[in-house]
Amino acid sequence: MIKTDESRIFAFRGTERVAAGDSAEVAVALHRLFGAGESELVLVFDAEGRQLDLDLSGSLADVRRRFGAGEPGSEEGTAPKRRGRPRLGVVGREVTLLPRHWQWLESQRGGPSATLRRLVDEARETHRERDRVHRAQDAINRFLSSLGGDLPGYEEATRALYRGERERFEAEISGWPRDLRAQVAVWLEDAFAAAADDA
Repeated sequence: MIKTDESRIFAFRGTERVAAGDSAEVAVALHRLFGAGESELVLVFDAEGRQLDLDLSGSLADVRRRFGAGEPGSEEGTAPKRRGRPRLGVVGREVTLLPRHWQWLESQRGGPSATLRRLVDEARETHRERDRVHRAQDAINRFLSSLGGDLPGYEEATRALYRGERERFEAEISGWPRDLRAQVAVWLEDAFAAAADDA
C-alpha cells in the first residue's frame, strides 16, 4: 500500500507535472518557474486530487512570507514551539438528529458526545479498507476529470476504476502522458485494493 502524505501537493501545467511538495515548496517553485503572471496556467492538487488555489501574487519574497517558507538553511518560516499542553483540536459543529436518536444517545453511558465519538471511531475501524479504496478512487477521478477528460479512453477508464477492473483501467491509460500516469500511480494500489483482496 502506498502511503499518501496528506501535506503533499502537486502542480501540473497541461499534462506535465512541474512541482510537488508541501504548499510552501510548491508555491516557491511555481513562482520561480512561471512568476506571478502565469500562475493561471497551472493546476494545483492536494493529496485527495482536489484542486487548490495558491496565491502567487507579488515578489518571491512575498510568496515566501505568505506560505511560511524561509530561505534554504534558515530558521525563517519555522513555526515557533508552543509551551504547555497541546491543543486537542476539538471542533464544535451542529448535528441534526430526530428525537428518537437524541433519546437513545442521551440514554448511553457518557452522554451524546461520547457516544457519537465512539460510534464514529467504530465505523472508521470497521470500514477502514472500504473507505481507503473509495478515497483513492475518488482522488483519481477528481484528478483525471480535471486533466484527462479529453484523453482517449477516459470514460472507459473511469468505468473500469469504479468496477475494480485494474487491467482494463491500466490498458485504457497506457497511452496517456507519462506524468499523468505517474501521478495516478500514487493512488493506484489503494484504488484497486478490494479487487486484489478478492483475487
